[in-house]
Amino acid sequence: MRLCPGYLLFVAMVVVLALMTLLGGCGQKGELYLPEDNPPAESSD
Repeated sequence: MRLCPGYLLFVAMVVVLALMTLLGGCGQKGELYLPEDNPPAESSD
């Protein structure tokens, strides 16, 4: 059975996009949830 070059290109693109998505989270810092909307306290100078 011979594989079509278009199929191989499609599989390669899916693998590359999956790896980029997984590696995109590496090194991210901060909270893992959205913070609540609390307005910052204004200073009265």
